[in-house]
Amino acid sequence: MEFLTGKHLDRRTFVKGMGTSVALPLLDAMVPAGKAWRNPTDDPQFTRFVAVEESMGCAGGSDWGDARNLFAPAGVGRDFEFHADSQLKGLEAYREYLTIVSQTDCRMAEPYRAEEIGGDHDRSTAVFLTQAHPKQTQGSDIFLGTSLDQLHAQRFGRGTALPSLELCTEVIDRGGGCAYNYHCAYTTSLAWASPNQPLPAIREPRAVFERLFGAGDSEADRQSRRRTNASMLDWITGEVSRLRRSLGATDRAAMDEYLTHVREIERRIQLVEQRNLSGEEREMPEAPSGIPDSWEEHMELMFDLQVLALQTDMTRVITFKTGFDQSNRTFPDSGTTKSIHGASHHGNVPTDIMDFNKINTHRLGMMAYFLERMRTTMDGDKSLLDKTAIVWGSPMGDPNLHNHRRCPLIFMGKANGALEGGIHVRAPKGTPMANAFVTLMQGIGHDMHAFGDSTGSLPLSFPKGV
Repeated sequence: MEFLTGKHLDRRTFVKGMGTSVALPLLDAMVPAGKAWRNPTDDPQFTRFVAVEESMGCAGGSDWGDARNLFAPAGVGRDFEFHADSQLKGLEAYREYLTIVSQTDCRMAEPYRAEEIGGDHDRSTAVFLTQAHPKQTQGSDIFLGTSLDQLHAQRFGRGTALPSLELCTEVIDRGGGCAYNYHCAYTTSLAWASPNQPLPAIREPRAVFERLFGAGDSEADRQSRRRTNASMLDWITGEVSRLRRSLGATDRAAMDEYLTHVREIERRIQLVEQRNLSGEEREMPEAPSGIPDSWEEHMELMFDLQVLALQTDMTRVITFKTGFDQSNRTFPDSGTTKSIHGASHHGNVPTDIMDFNKINTHRLGMMAYFLERMRTTMDGDKSLLDKTAIVWGSPMGDPNLHNHRRCPLIFMGKANGALEGGIHVRAPKGTPMANAFVTLMQGIGHDMHAFGDSTGSLPLSFPKGV
């Protein structure tokens, strides 16, 4: 293969073998020599979109917590600092990539009729990315709206192997029905391809890995490979060797680093499965063998898989639900033994609010792992973090009141220049969260002027020097 003649690898080059299909990251050999060429992923319309939902609001959603800047910093614009007890303290190293949006509301999650009162937990997840009010039903006539991620996938994800990828860390099982006459899809589904088409999320890292790489023509093939402890990459060594001989030294090093990372993730998945099948007592005996007992380990694996999917342009759209409403999971490393749902009902008692804040801080702190991986993974001359819009937030404000006012929201990354970063925008009281979404979507290539209950747009930048 002679690259000086203008021949080059296609951006969507796959190394294939025995049911395995491994996409490659952007390499120099994918740039036509001697021709004017521009990486299409530098264009705003190819901006990656990742949405991460946090259930049950935050301690800063309470009046007491807001006054003490547990979520929203005291300063606005570029002149802000993180309070010592700020939930955002763990993200301080990524300040330049943060667009903090405070005091916006998700009123579509509020009850509209008397019979909807009390169902806030059952509506919240469905509302976050749709900003639409769910139809109260247990039947097949569910109706909501199309979520932001799917709008992006429908317009800019058609050319990718996976138009979108839906992930989660927990499942909810309420014995066949959810509460307050709401269909369970509203509680579990963050992504909605249409008003009546929720998209199920994948919980097991192994299932995500095999979704990305194939790893076998059938389940029997996959089980056979697992029994031999063979790596998926062992199936493509011949093809990799042939490709390496055609690459320059820089590309060989980049490809080797990438494949080493793929192998390491696969090894970690295997270790989780082996540990959970060893017969030793598990912390979560009800969970499948492929689910780490440690929430933190699970999060890191899922984040690493997301980086691989974005790096290879297998997908440009990901949603990640990191828990579910009313979860009784505990986080010992947070500094409190209370469950997240128990701590969320803090009764407006300051010491109890601070316990909830410890859990909030610990959970949001896991985003630092993802941001670092995105910042250190290059796509051409920029990092994935520069080319991605990451939406982190909750459709609930103060969970003690089950309200949806003053909900936490952060945009992370630079979104190919659509997000300035390093600023705090405090919206006027009563501003719909949908206003911020309208501005974001306009910045990443959408002709959007209204969404959900939006009343306009919300500026996400400040004039230089202000």
